[in-house]
Amino acid sequence: MTSTVLTPWWRPRRPRAGASGTAGSMSATRILDWRHARVQRLLADARDGAPDAGQRALLLSAHRLISERVRPVYAMNDAQPASRTLARRRGSCSQRLAVLEAVARAAGVPTRVRGLLVDGSFWYPRFPRVRRLVPDAVVLAWPEFRLDGGWVNVSELYAPLGVLGARNPAGFTNSGSQTLFEALSSTAVDWDGSASACGTDGCAAYDLSAMVRRDLGRFTSRDELFAAHGQTLCPPARVIGGALLSRVTPA
Repeated sequence: MTSTVLTPWWRPRRPRAGASGTAGSMSATRILDWRHARVQRLLADARDGAPDAGQRALLLSAHRLISERVRPVYAMNDAQPASRTLARRRGSCSQRLAVLEAVARAAGVPTRVRGLLVDGSFWYPRFPRVRRLVPDAVVLAWPEFRLDGGWVNVSELYAPLGVLGARNPAGFTNSGSQTLFEALSSTAVDWDGSASACGTDGCAAYDLSAMVRRDLGRFTSRDELFAAHGQTLCPPARVIGGALLSRVTPA
């Protein structure tokens, strides 16, 4: 059982018409404040750690550094600036993905996000004793990067879904110490139930399409997505939840 009490239930969340071709951007935003010194410092470190000069290698290096430097916690404010997350050295998956996006834009890589309304039951394994407080649906900003002339879903930043799925057929279970952000390097995270994930015997374990209630479309930035559809929790719930959980690490 999930809850709508803590969410902005009064806001309609409908798919955005004609958003599939949304152009990305390299502009700084309130969340993606890539001109900040902390983001620039991370970019420089990522360049030092990249094995070659390619943009994808740079983003993989940045992802690894964020995993090492920013501790995963159950933070609630999806609109927190990337520089603030770096300063705190802790953040949710959404906040750490925003840091990765900020680094990408700082490096001249356009980004955009796909808005997904994910069923709250996806987070049951994280909160088995307080399911009644889990939001009925979560607004997820899933990044895409403009690389080599095409858009690359963050799920396939390390490798195609089929390759990642073969390496780890069990898929992402949203339990234990591995979070969605860390899983990107080793596990297929397939929100679409792509052809590579399904066969005559059914869909692979990493097919998460059944958890997607609604595809909200693509947006030039996560700022734009949250302005249109709001964050998962209403402001009072974000403040209270953040105070209680923002230092709690998934285990």
